[in-house]
Amino acid sequence: MSEMNTSSLENSKAIKLSYNDYGKGQPVILIHGWPLSQKMWEYQVESLVHSGYRVITYDRRGFGESSKPWENYDYDSLAEDLKDLIETLKLKDSILVGFSMGGGEVARYIGNYGTASVSKAVLVSAVTPFMMDTENNKGVDSSVFEGMKEGISKDRPQFFKDFGKNFYNYETFKGERISEAMLEFTWNLAMQGSRKATLDCVDSFGKTDFREDCKKFEVPTLIVHGDADQIVPVEVSAERAKGLISGAQLKVIKEAPHGLVVTHHSEFNSILLNFLKAE
Repeated sequence: MSEMNTSSLENSKAIKLSYNDYGKGQPVILIHGWPLSQKMWEYQVESLVHSGYRVITYDRRGFGESSKPWENYDYDSLAEDLKDLIETLKLKDSILVGFSMGGGEVARYIGNYGTASVSKAVLVSAVTPFMMDTENNKGVDSSVFEGMKEGISKDRPQFFKDFGKNFYNYETFKGERISEAMLEFTWNLAMQGSRKATLDCVDSFGKTDFREDCKKFEVPTLIVHGDADQIVPVEVSAERAKGLISGAQLKVIKEAPHGLVVTHHSEFNSILLNFLKAE
């Protein structure tokens, strides 16, 4: 595990990101979901490295082994962290892969900084383009996000015990596509995040509008989603993102849950690699 300083400071000290950098070839940056860490990419790193890619994973600020500042969990700050990573590692021709909340980083990075360092983008079970229900966006009622914050505030460990089951549609796939041990592993990753970051990020992924960011995607883009996602409904996310991102490909995995990178990892890895290798 390596560590880098971002350009952000808190109390005069640099906010640090923990990252791993494996393999050689075209760089693929894997951006994890909430409330997990880079370790969620259990089934993807090895597959990508063996397929000839350089794979970079990192812990979002507030999660995993990265710094846990008190403030600035908005997407502008998170996208700046991604920019700092790309610049520190001097990456070019990068492929950005964002899962769930991580899809927002991909969108805001492109929205704020363009695609000069990016060759392709992948949104997986992503919160893009805009989750919250508003006058001009039919989405998820804001009370859902407030309820999540209330549950986290009351009993964070129990909240994520329950959340994990919906994350993987556990009752449907237990013993077949996901074990109880993997469910516990996911819970442990969630518990590594700071309480403050975990709470603040609910507003970030739930209430940030990425519609204008999506219109700035000027690179080949793949969108992957499960049609049984109980966390980020496909109809308010992937289907709408496809309409905003010029030329985007949408691959819907039948009966797959939110955490399809685990339960349907073989199917997902095949879709991902086919897209990465395509000219």
